[in-house]
Amino acid sequence: MDLLLKYFPQLNARQTEQLQQLGPLYREWNQKINVISRKDIGNLYEHHILHAMAIAKVIDFNPGASILDLGTGGGLPGIPLAILFPETQFLLIDGTRKKLNVVEAIREATGLENVSVRHIRAEELHRRFDFVVCRAVASLDKLVEWSMPLLKNKQRHALPNGLITLKGGDVQTEIRSLPRSHYAEAFPLSDFYDEEYYQEKYAIYVQG
Repeated sequence: MDLLLKYFPQLNARQTEQLQQLGPLYREWNQKINVISRKDIGNLYEHHILHAMAIAKVIDFNPGASILDLGTGGGLPGIPLAILFPETQFLLIDGTRKKLNVVEAIREATGLENVSVRHIRAEELHRRFDFVVCRAVASLDKLVEWSMPLLKNKQRHALPNGLITLKGGDVQTEIRSLPRSHYAEAFPLSDFYDEEYYQEKYAIYVQG
């Protein structure tokens, strides 16, 4: 928690409590269902929770906004973001039912009332959102293909509605593969965090 408070000193007592709960909850559930690499569960906060929260360094979601976490897996980045933005609504979807069982259990244990969970593919959704977020799900061109039809036309943030995805490696090649009609920007996470783990990791924003 000291690491999270270093970068998010504005956390209130309720948010701090909820984030503290994630450690034992994920460790317990990960023994039953592998949602985080067993080799890396010891780095849960530095490599996973803090990583998810990086999206909050790119955008401050407004109260009443609706956010889709596409391919949430074990609830990342959606669960930490929902803790950070309690007045924003989050829908977490994934194609693997057993992973969503973990998400639902964590949502209930932490008392997150702004999170909904559905076992559904993006292509089957008939709702629209202000932003789509995700972490390590697919290639950028695929994410854009799935996300853009799900965005609302009405804007309520300074940053226009779009996709924000967490990625590593050669992101510029992925960005160059997008249609010219799309605007994309890569935010280096090393601009936000000092830890070596965040070198070569990015939050990529794409507007259709």
